[in-house]
Parts: sequence; structure tokens; C-alpha cells
Amino acid sequence: MKYLTDIGGYAIMVIDLFKKPTKWRIMKNLILKEIDELIFGSLGIIVFISFFIGAVVSIQTAMNLTSDLIPKNLIGFATRQSIILEFAPTFCSVIMAGKVGSFITSSIGTMRVTEQIDALEVMGVNALNYLVFPKIVAMMLYPFIISVAMYVGIFGGWFAGVFGGFITSADFVEGVTMDFIPFHVTYSFIKTFVFAFLLATIPSYHGFYMKGGALEVGKASTTSFVWTSVVIIITNYVLTQLLLT
Repeated sequence: MKYLTDIGGYAIMVIDLFKKPTKWRIMKNLILKEIDELIFGSLGIIVFISFFIGAVVSIQTAMNLTSDLIPKNLIGFATRQSIILEFAPTFCSVIMAGKVGSFITSSIGTMRVTEQIDALEVMGVNALNYLVFPKIVAMMLYPFIISVAMYVGIFGGWFAGVFGGFITSADFVEGVTMDFIPFHVTYSFIKTFVFAFLLATIPSYHGFYMKGGALEVGKASTTSFVWTSVVIIITNYVLTQLLLT
């Protein structure tokens, strides 16, 4: 029953955060602050992970091409498909659930413990709109991070394949451009927008409604990471079933 209570509480939170909006001159600064912390602050780890994921996919594909009858450009094709369809939007989102999600939960949870949220509500401010809405708006730029992850991941595959001696640059580029379906990129960005909303709201829910002291902040951060990852994986399956079948 607790799971049903949490689902209902989450739905109510999503509705309430759009009520009684904060003045734009205040909201603008909050959004810019969240963009800096959530988006630009995550670029480094995403670039690092994407490069090496692309490199690993390229090497593993090359090592499994045991027959000379299989064209080498399949390495570039497999790298492109793996990065664009899954590794960039889904794998990076799970990583972001740990980095961004834990940050959101701990920051809001700390405000709950120190009674700052209570102070906002006493002043007549919609605390949900003030704290959560800027995060949702900032995370709508999340596709920018994923587009960078796609580019860097494919580049990492090219780097590992060419400099590792598994494939020539011309063959890899040919594989990357072979049988390209533009809708696959659209599909990835649709998933990314949904994941962005989940990354902003699920950790916020666990932070906003947590109870206890400083110890519970850490527990709430762990719980939010687990549930954000679970919901992202399930949503990924549902969207794939709806959009690609």
C-alpha cells in the first residue's frame, strides 16, 4: 500500500507545483541557477562516460566480427545504433539519476530538515512551485546533454576503432552513415524529454516529503536514486514498445 500512497502523492505533487506560480523576476534567477547546476554541471561526467562507452562498443563489436565475410563497416553501424538508441538517452539518464537526482533530493531534503520549506509556506509562497518548477524547466535542456553524448560516443567509437587498428576511418564513417533512419534520433529525444521530467520530479518528491533528520536525508537520496532508475527503465521499455513497434 505504501507504493500506491507514494504514486498518489507524486501525482498530487505534480499538480500542485503548477498552482500559484512564483513571480517571473524571481523565477528567472532560480531557473538560471538550476541550469548552471543541473545541466552545465553534468556535462563533464556525461562527456567522459560517453567517450569510453562508445569506445567499448566499437572494440567489442570488432572483436566479435570473426568472419571475413562480415563487412568492417558494421562496427560503425553498431556503434551508431547503440549510442543513439540506448546508451546516450537511457544509460546517461541512469547516471544522471545518481548525480542530479541525489543532489536534488539532498538539497530539498536539507531545506525540509532545517524548516526552510515551512518558512516559505508561512510566507504564502507555493514551496513546490518555488523549488521544483525551476528544476523542471532547467531539465528541459537535458536533450542538449544527450546530443553531446551522442556525438562524443560515436567519436569515441571512431577513435578506439581507428587507433586500435580494428577498422579504417573510411569504413567506420561509411558504417555510421549506412541505413540511417532519422526517426531514431527523434525517438531518442522523445525519451530524453520524458526522462528529464522524471529526473526533476521524482527526486524532488522524495526530498520534499521526507521526514526525520540529517540521517534520513541520505536515506531519501538513496531511495530516490533507486526509484528514479527503476521508473526510467520501465518508461524506456514502454516508450520503445510504443514508438519502435
